[in-house]
Amino acid sequence: MAMNEFDRISELLLSSLQPMALAMIKVTLPLTAISFSLGLLIAILTAIARIANIKILKQLSEFYIWIFRGTPLLVQLFIVYFGLPIVGVTLDVWSAAIITFSLNIGAYASEAVRAAVLSVPKGQWEAATALGMSYTQILRRIIAPQAARISLPPLSNIFISTLKDTSLAASITMVDMFMVAQRIAARTFDPLTLYVLAALFYLIVCTFLTFLQAKLEKRFSRYV
Repeated sequence: MAMNEFDRISELLLSSLQPMALAMIKVTLPLTAISFSLGLLIAILTAIARIANIKILKQLSEFYIWIFRGTPLLVQLFIVYFGLPIVGVTLDVWSAAIITFSLNIGAYASEAVRAAVLSVPKGQWEAATALGMSYTQILRRIIAPQAARISLPPLSNIFISTLKDTSLAASITMVDMFMVAQRIAARTFDPLTLYVLAALFYLIVCTFLTFLQAKLEKRFSRYV
């Protein structure tokens, strides 16, 4: 009996590996990469808006951060996908997920970017200004390279967290890796096996990303 159960679980795992792996490659990883890239762009613009001495831009960026850091990501997904159609804005599941994740990432990552920029000694700003460099040139040539190295660890953590958070997209009907696991579990009546397998998928990918993060940090710090 025990052997039959073992065989059943082994067969279930083997039959589930391919569809879950394909969903990870085709949906989960692209969703993470696209959302993080757009979120990082939003974060940089938001951080610059908060640092610049323009009151209206600073207030708008702070309001945006307050909203997205103060509300759950799952609620944000529901508002964008299920709520906006009530006011005439209907988005497909990919657009809704990317917009929500990007805005959420931007709010959190902007603090990491802002802190990294402010950590660069003011003397470097003053020296560059004395040399006749413009504000944009100072940011691009002096501040950005140093801020990139400083912000790498927190931004890497946000990227890894985003990969795991994409499992929430299943709640708005996105067929990602976790949704595939849910469907197989519902069909086979074995949620424990499928959800453990899903957890292992996330664990393996996150372990690889953590290893890559360590390599990048070492490379960025070689001249420090």
